[in-house]
Amino acid sequence: MLTAHQAGAANATQIPHLLVIDDDREIRDLLALFFEREGFRVTGARDAREGRRLIQSGTFELVVLDLMLPGESGLDFARWLRTQTPTPVVMLTAMAEDSDRIAGLELGADDYVAKPFNPRELLARVRAVLRRTGERTAEAPARSIGFAGWVLDPLRRRLLNPEGVEVALTGGEFELLGTLVERANRVLTRDMLLELLRGRQAGPFDRAIDVAISRLRRKLEDNGRQAQLIKTVRGGGYVLAAEVTRN
Repeated sequence: MLTAHQAGAANATQIPHLLVIDDDREIRDLLALFFEREGFRVTGARDAREGRRLIQSGTFELVVLDLMLPGESGLDFARWLRTQTPTPVVMLTAMAEDSDRIAGLELGADDYVAKPFNPRELLARVRAVLRRTGERTAEAPARSIGFAGWVLDPLRRRLLNPEGVEVALTGGEFELLGTLVERANRVLTRDMLLELLRGRQAGPFDRAIDVAISRLRRKLEDNGRQAQLIKTVRGGGYVLAAEVTRN
């Protein structure tokens, strides 16, 4: 039988722990109060330096990251984070920072919310990302999937090239490739891909999917205008053009 202390510790480990990195103290305090009311644990950091220290000394289920940080930028921090841990990231960006938002997505951020934002919209984004990561860990062992000489291993979450060498993928890249592979030879529009991956429809200037596809093509050595594996369908979207086998 668990003691009260042990029970408390066990319950604490089941509560998602968020790291909020933002130099605006009011925003950090607001988000801490809001997310704690929604059943999360929250730790705040005022800059990238403090964020690095916390990442190296604790365990977090997700990072809420402001791109406009003093000193080391949010983009630089995101680049460093990807070398340390697969912890998912939801970015906070200003509406005018379109290029920074795209750069963040290229670094493997899982989602973004534009400032000024509604805390409930951020909550929905955070829950959606945690749900996806939680579903991955709860899934039964899956068989490996082969396509065009490549092998996607859902259980170990890795991609092997035709020579059997592992190719590093971010969490977002793995999810996108898995979505395309599961629906091979079927045209998926940008709206469909965004809905499947992030649960939202694309805006008129939302290039998140295009950026992710371009990054994934480079990993699959499928670059250039004559891409043969992930094809662009004019006016439609994208299609993985390959026969798929399951081992």
